[in-house]
Amino acid sequence: MNTKNLNIKINKMMKTNLFFLLAFALIFMGCESDDTSDIIINDNSVTNNNGGGSNPSNDCINLSGVYTSDLTLDANNCYVVNGPLLMTEGTTLTIPAGMTIKVAPVGVNAYIAILRGATIIADGNAANPIVFTSNAASPASGNWGGVVICGNAPINSTADGSTDTATTEVGGLSYGGNTPNDNSGIIRYVRIEYAGGAIDGNAELNGLSLYAVGSGTTIDYVQAYKGSDDGFEFFGGTVNASHLSVVDAEDDSIDWTEGFMGTLTDIYVKQNAGSDHDSGFEMDGFNTDFSNEGGYVSQPTVTNVTVIGDGDSGRAFRLRAGTAGIFTNIMIDNFGRGVVLEDDQMDYPTSQNVVDGNLSMTDVFFSANVTTAYTGSGLVNPVTQNDVILGNASNATGTDYATWGAGWTIE
Repeated sequence: MNTKNLNIKINKMMKTNLFFLLAFALIFMGCESDDTSDIIINDNSVTNNNGGGSNPSNDCINLSGVYTSDLTLDANNCYVVNGPLLMTEGTTLTIPAGMTIKVAPVGVNAYIAILRGATIIADGNAANPIVFTSNAASPASGNWGGVVICGNAPINSTADGSTDTATTEVGGLSYGGNTPNDNSGIIRYVRIEYAGGAIDGNAELNGLSLYAVGSGTTIDYVQAYKGSDDGFEFFGGTVNASHLSVVDAEDDSIDWTEGFMGTLTDIYVKQNAGSDHDSGFEMDGFNTDFSNEGGYVSQPTVTNVTVIGDGDSGRAFRLRAGTAGIFTNIMIDNFGRGVVLEDDQMDYPTSQNVVDGNLSMTDVFFSANVTTAYTGSGLVNPVTQNDVILGNASNATGTDYATWGAGWTIE
């Protein structure tokens, strides 16, 4: 995961000014460079007051721009997202089960964003998942920007209890607040394919980017498939997500920062040979390019995880920037390094969480294909593998992906 530069602003602007900014200004924040491709953003957004698309192209309805009314897609129609599609406060984007939404292959010039106070209802089922995919004849990672949700839950990049907000890396969209149980809608039985990307190797979009998303939101049975950046990234917030599958993410599969405090249950990560990858899990306690204004660090609860690497020197779990977390029932296979603990921020040493009992991994199995099970880097507290990894490896089963992933996900 790359760290992020954030612009903090007071969220007191008039609604009309917000629409103007969203429609005509795409603001990009920087972060540490990575290997994702560089893409130039073009502003082709418009303001839609009636919540509908009306430009047929190849018998499909084109969707883009700032929506100020509800947008309900019709299962009898074909839709192509051909630019940034922004749902504003008070609006709902509704997508029926079984629908495939195609997106123009223009990199991060096309993405779907649910803004603070808006909701998405993408409620598929096992037999009829919803699919967001590329409209390219030969789809490839990074064809489009992915799905972005901005909520009102707490983040530690703003002062605890303040009315300040942060802005997203792409689009300059406001996120963060003081509502832990904020509800941004439902994403269930959804597959996001060929998404993600970076601008100048810096600001990024992922398969699903969750900015300050609250615990009232449902994220369940979701797959990020062949994305050019992270599969799922959590920027603070309190959302509880389950049954997440990430296959062939070219950066990190699961990523968190800015004080993420939710739960992750039943997670499957697969890195196939022949593709670029970074860590299975990359975890930061706070945004090191800004500061920890809230004074706390990420501390999610993570249960039932299977992480399968591609056999190179990569890391299954990289814990840094003071992150805490309670992990239980973990299977790690085919990685050069299993668990890497880093004290890279002396004000918030990650190892202190081990000493304090706020960071542990219980019942962890390392296959014979894991070269080095545990590594500590620059540790203030000389915590060992036995301090971090507890319980009994024979108790580990990982997640039952063969059952919950059958019939709708892709290997």
